[in-house]
Amino acid sequence: MDLGLTGKRALVLASSRGLGLGVAEAIAAEGADVMISGRDGARLEAAANAINARGAGKAHFVVCDLSDKATPAQLQETIEKDFGRLDILVNNTGGPPPGAMSEADLSVVHRQFEIMVLSVMDVTARFLPGMRAQGWGRVLTIASSGVIQPITNLGLSNALRASLVGWSKSMANETATDGVTFNMLLPGRIDTDRLKELDAANAKRSGKSLDEVAHAARVQIPVGRYGAVEEFGAAAAFLVSARASYINGSMIRCDGGAIKSV
Repeated sequence: MDLGLTGKRALVLASSRGLGLGVAEAIAAEGADVMISGRDGARLEAAANAINARGAGKAHFVVCDLSDKATPAQLQETIEKDFGRLDILVNNTGGPPPGAMSEADLSVVHRQFEIMVLSVMDVTARFLPGMRAQGWGRVLTIASSGVIQPITNLGLSNALRASLVGWSKSMANETATDGVTFNMLLPGRIDTDRLKELDAANAKRSGKSLDEVAHAARVQIPVGRYGAVEEFGAAAAFLVSARASYINGSMIRCDGGAIKSV
């Protein structure tokens, strides 16, 4: 299937590794030019070089930190200079520290809200007018399966990412007639460095070995394994494509069936 992404221009936040990079790779493979972003310049440069070596779409990179309030303006300036316009925005942020919600420090909650929620809203607001004016745009926000089925020991993530659900749905209702769709993609247990860190934290908290924790997690997933980054990236590439024009205001699960609700 031709996803209609050739010549499109995309920005993927927090994409030097993990899910963000997997999404950027999948979009670029379909012919889109992609701006990857993150804090580690060396890692971004290596990732961009690898994408460019494969052909199809071209990768650029910008070093930035979503915890810096100046970053949204920096991203806007970079996109205007390098791309001229933006067709696709993939909102992605790192996760907050694990722990129980009842034990969360309110100063940490406030700071993580700025990074994980307000920064996403700010970046989106800067590119949305251009998308509406050109009559085409895709905004995909990566969250977590925890917004549907809260994840044990990830209380802060469950709470903050859930706030983006109402925002994304509201934006979907307000912009669809201008050709701009808003959707959310919810990863389950995808095999990334972040997942390894969480499994290690759970092992330490429970007193179990890392293998025991990973095995216990896998047996709860109907497909019986962790997901691959490439599988997640493929789902994202479709959702931001021309072919997904009638998918709007939705939350799509990429979790191997792990979420128990219908």
